Amino acid sequence: MPFDRSKPFNQLPDLPPAVELETNAVLKRCIAARSAIAELKGVGDTIPNQTLLIRSIGLQEARSSSEIENIVTTTDDLYQALADSIDKTTPATKEVLRYQEALHFGFSELRKRPVLTTSLFCELASYIKQCDMNVRTMPGTRIEAGSGNIIYTPPEGEAVIRAKLKNLENYIHQTSEVDPLIKLAVMHYQFEAIHPFTDGNGRTGRILNVLYLVQQELVKLPILYLSKYFIENKNDYYAGLRNVTENSNWQEWVLYILTAVEHTANETRSKIIQIRTLMEKTQQEVKDKLPNIYSKDLVELLFEYPYCKRAFLEARSLGSRNTASAYLRALEDIGVLTSIRRGRDLYFVNRALINVLKS
Repeated sequence: MPFDRSKPFNQLPDLPPAVELETNAVLKRCIAARSAIAELKGVGDTIPNQTLLIRSIGLQEARSSSEIENIVTTTDDLYQALADSIDKTTPATKEVLRYQEALHFGFSELRKRPVLTTSLFCELASYIKQCDMNVRTMPGTRIEAGSGNIIYTPPEGEAVIRAKLKNLENYIHQTSEVDPLIKLAVMHYQFEAIHPFTDGNGRTGRILNVLYLVQQELVKLPILYLSKYFIENKNDYYAGLRNVTENSNWQEWVLYILTAVEHTANETRSKIIQIRTLMEKTQQEVKDKLPNIYSKDLVELLFEYPYCKRAFLEARSLGSRNTASAYLRALEDIGVLTSIRRGRDLYFVNRALINVLKS
């Protein structure tokens, strides 16, 4: 009997999948993905200010992950909002910044309690949605295509959903010879299939991906995000999910995720190198042209906050009100920064960094 997309998938099989996951094709792709992650991890260690790395790459992930949910903002809007109160920005930008807050919360919690649990899933969803989120209790959740056609109906019934989440928890934490990257693919599918919340499932699931990589010590920092790859290859993404659900075709799905990991690790590594190179160039330029104001902390601040304000320099004890203003103007004079006034606010923009982050 063909799969009925309109009926709750309460028969979603427990993990682990009852198929051979580590086929020759999967193992070959897994080796390549592992190598790419190792190189990314090495390059990430060369950035002295780790906060800079988490913020710059994490904010781009927040934008990409939110874009999947049709929440669209720009890189400039995000970094301007980062320099201001969240209340002063657009609704879409607020949603993206809340996603970033959820990312940071999840990373900090993982260091305190290194276990991915249903409780943490709910807390992440609550951060994203800015309200108390819990496992669905009411029926009627459907996933529809743009045409209004039902493409999937997740399991229904709180007890059913909680049982499947507990099975997912057990799978994540059980000792296994299966490579963690292969488990990542399985875990991501299962969370999407369970679809435990009324909203915010996709974004919560994508945060869980990177937290799992950190938990498994494949990366030290939450800097490997797959959302951009999912957007660029979204037809294959959704086809892969459906193929597991309807045909138990795990191999193509696992290969898709492993390819996403390899591609994203290489792309992120390249971006980190660009950021590092630009920072070194900027440090040397400021040191040569403005030796009286140069400091490593000052230059790093311009990379931590691409939209910089005088108050940020004051807060870091890099100068008094008048001195901080003079420093920023001097940096503008040599072309490192560009000033922009919006309303009563004056920003000094690290345009070269913004261009790297946009690429």
